[in-house]
Amino acid sequence: MKNIIHLLSISLLFFSCKEAKQDSQKTNIVYIMADDLGYGDIGAFGQSLIKTPNIDKLAKEGMMLTRHYAGNTVCAPSRCTLMTGKHNGHATVRGNKRVPLLEEDYTVAELLKTAGYTTGLVGKWGLGEEASSGIPNKQGFDYFYGYLNQAHAHNHYPAFLYENEEKDQLGNEVEYMTKGNNAGIAGHSTNKEVYSNDKFIEKSLAFIQQNVNNPFFLYLPVTVPHANNESQHFDESGMEVPDLGIYANEDWPEDQKRHAAMIGELDKTVGLIMKKLKDEGLDKNTLVIFTSDNGPHNEGGADSDFFNSNGPLRGTKRDLYDGGIRVPTIARWPGKIEAGSSSEHVSGFVDLFETLKDLVKIDDNHKTDGISFLPTLLGQKQAKHDFLYWEFYEKGGKQGVLFDDNWKCIKLHVNDSTKTKVELYNLAEDIEEQNDIASSNPELVAKGLKIMKQEHTLSSDFKFDFE
Repeated sequence: MKNIIHLLSISLLFFSCKEAKQDSQKTNIVYIMADDLGYGDIGAFGQSLIKTPNIDKLAKEGMMLTRHYAGNTVCAPSRCTLMTGKHNGHATVRGNKRVPLLEEDYTVAELLKTAGYTTGLVGKWGLGEEASSGIPNKQGFDYFYGYLNQAHAHNHYPAFLYENEEKDQLGNEVEYMTKGNNAGIAGHSTNKEVYSNDKFIEKSLAFIQQNVNNPFFLYLPVTVPHANNESQHFDESGMEVPDLGIYANEDWPEDQKRHAAMIGELDKTVGLIMKKLKDEGLDKNTLVIFTSDNGPHNEGGADSDFFNSNGPLRGTKRDLYDGGIRVPTIARWPGKIEAGSSSEHVSGFVDLFETLKDLVKIDDNHKTDGISFLPTLLGQKQAKHDFLYWEFYEKGGKQGVLFDDNWKCIKLHVNDSTKTKVELYNLAEDIEEQNDIASSNPELVAKGLKIMKQEHTLSSDFKFDFE
């Protein structure tokens, strides 16, 4: 009996020490970002065919941000806005060209380092090539593991991944594209030994373990469910996944089984991260945010209509309709964020910088285009955006602005005055953006165009014709 009491005392002391540790430490931050996950791709946001129990649990224990917007409708500029708090009209990286962040760019990771945080990035970066000013270790990250180049990240079985500035050879044998912009960078594996998402899980869990006693920021931009765009050139499915899991026997097309299984890999990742935080006693003292970098894709065999991946929204990746930029977002912080809550506050990637600055209470004069949404997370009075702004340099050039919460103005074919068209939607009454009311609301259109003109600044790397 004495031995049992002694063991119970030790156990209680162990757990009380863990509680004291996390209560006295600054809030840890884990930011998990999926790649090309649609607004309707997870159960909490309406998905019925694909099972996402771990992400759904995150929503039940936290807050769903139902009007949260990505930084762009494709990956690199979206990530630039996330990291710097600058929208596409001001940011260094505004498209998917291989333009690195500049030395003078100031990232969320750099901000948090000034507050004493250890910073880690595991996954897809896309904001700086090897030896450039944009590599993560020069942009505030103490540790980096993953892909530098977004085209390299198409291949879920790469020959190597970067660990800081060195290459970690994985043993995958890769056949590369020989033509086009991605020649020698993108390709497919012929032996498929190591799945990159498995490495991301391994390295993320290790990072958490190594920083149990230090406040940390873990940025985890995984690459699922992005397609390997090049695999079909080699007569393979672009939806690369180790196995079909629970979808193997579904009466679905093969590529859709694979797509669902890739989202299953994403859900597994979230589950393992949350388990690790709980096992290490960090659960209550960690803000976890889950999101996607843009809307769903129709690449590599995926069909966004099959799973209704954009939910009630119009458009997909490369559109400035909400289906391309409104992303499923969840925030969880026990004791701070009300469990099972949701918010329609208009927010986005552009706000992360200010939100985390608010969280860690840094008096920083760095100017961004965002506002903190921490008050929303804490159930407090929240300031609103005058507008959110986007630019997109493909498909003839597009601009978009959301102002006064519900008025959405989109300018199409910016680069060709003979095709230029301006559309206006009232999202409060027309979430699907089906009823263009531009012709009957000239004053609102004029307001939208005025914002577009004032927010677009000149860029040497990304140009619209009107420059």
